[in-house]
Amino acid sequence: MTQLREISFAEPDLDALAGCEGRVAVFVNAAGQLGKGARRINRLTRGALARLIEDDSWGKAAAGSVTSLRFPSGMAALAIDVVKIERRPEVIEARKAGAALAIAVGASGVTLVGDTQGQLPQVALGLALRGYAFTDHKSDKGRAPAPALVLCSKPGDMQAATAPLLAVASGVLFTRDLVNEPSNVLTTTEFAARLEALREIGVEVEVLDEPRLAELGMGALLAVGQGSASPTKVVVMRWRGSDDAPLALIGKGVVFDTGGISLKPASGMEDMTMDMGGAGTVAGVMKALALRKARAHVVGVVGIVENMPSGTATRPGDVVRSMKGDTIEVINTDAEGRLVLADVLWYAQEHLAPAAMVDLATLTGACIVALGHENAAVFANQDGFANGFLRAAEAEGEGAWRMPMGKAYDALMDSAIADMKNSFGRPAGSITAAQFLRRFVREDMPWVHLDIAGVASRKTPSDLAPKGATGWGVLALDRLVRDRFEAPAPTAEAPDDGQDPA
Repeated sequence: MTQLREISFAEPDLDALAGCEGRVAVFVNAAGQLGKGARRINRLTRGALARLIEDDSWGKAAAGSVTSLRFPSGMAALAIDVVKIERRPEVIEARKAGAALAIAVGASGVTLVGDTQGQLPQVALGLALRGYAFTDHKSDKGRAPAPALVLCSKPGDMQAATAPLLAVASGVLFTRDLVNEPSNVLTTTEFAARLEALREIGVEVEVLDEPRLAELGMGALLAVGQGSASPTKVVVMRWRGSDDAPLALIGKGVVFDTGGISLKPASGMEDMTMDMGGAGTVAGVMKALALRKARAHVVGVVGIVENMPSGTATRPGDVVRSMKGDTIEVINTDAEGRLVLADVLWYAQEHLAPAAMVDLATLTGACIVALGHENAAVFANQDGFANGFLRAAEAEGEGAWRMPMGKAYDALMDSAIADMKNSFGRPAGSITAAQFLRRFVREDMPWVHLDIAGVASRKTPSDLAPKGATGWGVLALDRLVRDRFEAPAPTAEAPDDGQDPA
């Protein structure tokens, strides 16, 4: 498992800057104003920092970028990393600056002089997230990131403000590790075992095996995995931070998707290790909530399965019965994610009595055609709940775009031999998939469906992640919990002075 970079805070000792080893980072705004720490560094380096700021290149440098002065004279540091950022930046800008610093320092240790920066916790979050590298299967794993020391006033307060952000970062890294893991390692059994390990941080975990799933009537889910030697499972994770009805997070966890009998083309099939991205995101959110001790009641339910072709696999033309009781004609076995989610959504409503539900799935290629790799597709049955999620995603800098739904799409699902079919042709592919899922959501249940096919993993780096798994959704869903489902912090009671109230 990838370890988060250790980030700690301390009072500034400017006299010690000359002897700092590793790298030293300092903030300077566009106007070139220097704080106390920066002025000390400028004196130690005989004006090198001032010369950098006076050069035309400083004016052309982008906000949030880093310029490195290698082997500075007068200091023991390997480099001075000068971060161009305003003293009161927006949250997203501060995170991007931290991410740029992570790229500059690599795995090296860094002493960050933060005396003029008003968004240090957010810079620290960017530093932690962009410093991620998945190296578990490389012979040369490289070095784990060395610690970062942030020099600032009131370090105790700053550490306390940063701690919940780093808890969420740990959840993001957990999601990235799961999504990056190859399928011969992250089998259905191994996936369930990693989720069971969340018990160590206070998450209640229950694993439902195939006999129990059959007893519950989850015929749609079981049909997806019946061609694989790996057993199908449903894992229920509960963080009981309040006594309220829970928010249910539902995840598609197809550890590998060949397409089944409707076999995918060979080109690009190796990417289908990420088809459990929805379940991976749910797992990351549950870890984040537990680590930051969220005052909210949240359950994560993930259907873990492998879609393989074999003599026992579901065939096109088969009819399966869902837990709800509806029958589904399987037209295309590669439209399997909606079968997984249909049963897990119904299970959550029947057994967990949630206040609302959010499901996540790498569900359709059509979503990528529509939105590329910048935005997840958002579908919902209630405007208020949809807008709450969209605001949370925007606040956290995670792209999301609401898509339409409507009864006009339902006619495409008609089957001559069953209640519905699972595949409806190319037009409006992501919308019809969402419309299918809506049939397994009760009318009075607030529900959001997130198609994350384009954002769960990328071939190119993003602002806060290297190429590969992004961990998209952990930040936004954690914010949604804080905004809409978390109880307010308890207020301190006035001490009892022994006097009767007036």
